[in-house]
Amino acid sequence: MPAQPLRIVLAEDSALVREGIAELLNKFGHQVVRAVGDADSLLTAVAECSPDLVVTDVRMPPGHGDDGLRATLRLRKSDPDLPVLVLSQYVANAYAKELFTPGRAPHRPNPAGLGYLLKDRIGEIGEFAQAVERVAAGAMVIDPQVVQHLLTERDRRHQSQLLSAREREVLGLMAQGYSNAMLRDALTISDGAVAKHIGNIFAKLGL
Repeated sequence: MPAQPLRIVLAEDSALVREGIAELLNKFGHQVVRAVGDADSLLTAVAECSPDLVVTDVRMPPGHGDDGLRATLRLRKSDPDLPVLVLSQYVANAYAKELFTPGRAPHRPNPAGLGYLLKDRIGEIGEFAQAVERVAAGAMVIDPQVVQHLLTERDRRHQSQLLSAREREVLGLMAQGYSNAMLRDALTISDGAVAKHIGNIFAKLGL
């Protein structure tokens, strides 16, 4: 059971998947205060419920495109401190880049409390539970498969020129699925240093 149960707004257009995720979150000890199936209802639910965390799919009505992502960006623009965990059916680097682009919040270039996971990760119940609580606590979480794709889509030699040796080490551990706390312990550095390295990596790689 979590130390502090979370009030969560969940957005997923598939009723079966939505009910499954809601039941899982409830089993983690959290409360799904609203479960909706489209982006417009997501915006309304957040305004009415003031949740501790939003968990949302990328693709959903009304446009059946990246409406969930667009709603997330609107929510983060109006409230950069709102933790959001975005779920995607497949690896889409464009979604990750859009979500983690620096400067979404002018006073906070690398906002915390933000996650991007593949839906397959939900089946790894322990990892999913940790991701939910880490994002709610203010951490940034990105799916290891997404990190690997970001690495392979660019010329590695160019990456080496962009990143420092320490930043390459941090990125390699992120690709293995290391959390912020695991990075801190593995590299024997502070939480602030971890956040700074991740922010620099995202900025240098144009994320």
